[in-house]
Parts: sequence; C-alpha cells; structure tokens
Amino acid sequence: MSKTKTVHKREPLFHLVKRDDMKWWQAWLVRIAAIVVALLLVGFISMLLTKESFFTIYETMYRGVFGKLETGSTVMLWKYLQKTAILLGLSLAVTPAFKMKFWNCGAEGQALVGGLASMICMIELGDVLPYPALILVILLSSVVAGAIWGVIPAIFKAQYNTNETLFTLMMNYVATQIVKYYLYIEGGGSNKINPVAEGNLPMIGDNKYALNVIIILVITILMYIYLNYSKHGYEITVVGESQNTARYVGINVKKVIIRTMIVSGALCGLVGMLLVAGTDHSIDTNTVGGQGFTAIMVSWLGQFNPFIMVLMSALVIFLNLGSAKVADNCGLNSSFADIAVGIVILFVVGCEFFIRYSIKFHHTKKEARV
Repeated sequence: MSKTKTVHKREPLFHLVKRDDMKWWQAWLVRIAAIVVALLLVGFISMLLTKESFFTIYETMYRGVFGKLETGSTVMLWKYLQKTAILLGLSLAVTPAFKMKFWNCGAEGQALVGGLASMICMIELGDVLPYPALILVILLSSVVAGAIWGVIPAIFKAQYNTNETLFTLMMNYVATQIVKYYLYIEGGGSNKINPVAEGNLPMIGDNKYALNVIIILVITILMYIYLNYSKHGYEITVVGESQNTARYVGINVKKVIIRTMIVSGALCGLVGMLLVAGTDHSIDTNTVGGQGFTAIMVSWLGQFNPFIMVLMSALVIFLNLGSAKVADNCGLNSSFADIAVGIVILFVVGCEFFIRYSIKFHHTKKEARV
C-alpha cells in the first residue's frame, strides 16, 4: 500500500522577465522621472547636511553654475558651456567604439596624448612656423597622436582578441607617465608647464571658450550623421549586434574595429587639443580631469544618441559645478559633488534596468509526490 506525502517545492521569491519593447515615449517618461527623483534626493540630502531649505540649495547650485546672468555677466555661463562641450566631445569620441561593443576606456589617455602633442608643437614650433601653419600642425599632430593611442589596443583586439577594457585602461597610465616625464624634462621638474602664448587657438571676440563650444556642436551633428546615415555607421551597428552576422554578410570585422578606434582616438586627441591650445594653454597630468571616465557613463546613458548626450553632459556638469558650490558655501567635503553626480547616474542606470525587465513574484506551491 503506497502512501502519499505532501511536500513543499521551494521556488525563488521572484524572477526577472524581459519586457516586450516599451514604447519610446513611455521609456523616456521613466528616464525623466528617474532624473527628477534623483534631483529631489540630492536636494533632500543637501538639506540634511547643510540645514538649508530645498530652494536655497538649488538657488546656490544655480549661482554656482551661471553666476548672475541678470547683471549681464556671462563669464560663468561660458565656462559651463566649455566644460559641457569637453565632456560631450569625449562622450562622442567613445560612442562609435561602444556601439560596436568595443569597450574603449582609454579616452582619458587618448585626450592626454593629444594635448601633449599640441603642447610640444606650441613650444617647439611656436616661433618657427607662421600662425596659420602652426595651428594646422597642432591640429594634425593632436589628431594623429590620439588616433595612434586608440588604434594600438584595436590592433591587438583584432589580431589576438585581447581584452580591450584592460588594454585601454593601461594605456591611460602609460599616457600619464609620458606626460609626467615630459613635464620633468621641459618644466624642470615641476608638475605643470606654465601657460604659453604661441599656438593658442583664435578667440571669438574676447571669448576663448566660444570656439571650443562651436567645434563640439559641429562634431555632434557630424557624429549623428556618421552613425545613422553612413556606410561606416551601418557596419559599426552590425558588428556591435553580432560579429558572426557581420562576417556572414561580408563585413571585414577586423578592419571595422581598427577603423572605428582610429576615429575614436582621433576625436579624443582633438578634445585634448581644445583643452591645451584652446583654454588652458598649459598641460599637466590632470588636464583632462577624469572626464574621460565620466564620458563612458554619458555615452551609455545617452543611448549612443549624440543629441541626447548633449542633455546628459549638461546635467552632469550642472550637478558637478552646482554641488561643488554648495559644498564650498556650507563647509562640506569636496567629494560631495561626486556623490551628487553618482546619485543621478545610479538612478538613471537603475531605470534602464526596469525599462528592460519586470519582476515577477512567486508563491510557494504544494506538490504531491508518491
């Protein structure tokens, strides 16, 4: 005679289910809501730390970014636009590689060697070449230097399937040490070369920031066209979706990887030139200031869309500068600005997860077993 024994089958409390494609406007409502909630949380945390009102916090942020626009002073506004343009330029530079699923984490080093090439030309050729020729040489040398720094890991990836993330990260450290050595030789052991006048990019009126902003805006439009309406952009998309499919349809994957990283590195080198020859007129190991790493998040959060990256870059720089002003006024640690930016990035990344997946909860079920 058999006995029936009832047992409990344990199942996970919940599991993840991939959503059907969400409508684009619904996805953007979720993203906007995430940003708003993140900004509210930043304001609330600031209130707890500073004992100031919510509106006072954001007024301080506004003043820290834009100054007093109502008085006609636009200096701080242009500085904000300059920083936004530099971050946007680096984000645009890494986007073709990311869309191809080549994880280029070396924008920092590629921009730094581009800036170093600019500085060498400014010092060595400043009193040798006429100004138009000098500017052309600075431009070409910076672009070529960045392209070389970008193509080295691409060649190893294409030929030997090396890990591009580690390779490009290590190239950042090599670039930093090269700049440090150059500073030791040229600067007499100092950590920074004093500003030089030869080879500075031309100003628009008395504004040294406007040209950089205009150049990056032009690159934004060109990058959008390149990614969405060119043969190269199509090949980048196919390789990113599946290298096997790309090979099946006749695309030379190795060639696409190398060519794309030349473009990515060249744009980083151009941004390095804009920093050194356009605004700073000097160089040190912190010239790029970590924005090459921030650009990774901006590119990803912008869904590889150059125009969305404009908004994301502007938001990140606003939070960075505004939170730094709050920290300075209220005696907080200087890392408060990084925390504020990190909160917003965390919320945006989190919302992308919920756009793609939903959570399904289980209930414990009984099952009869003989």
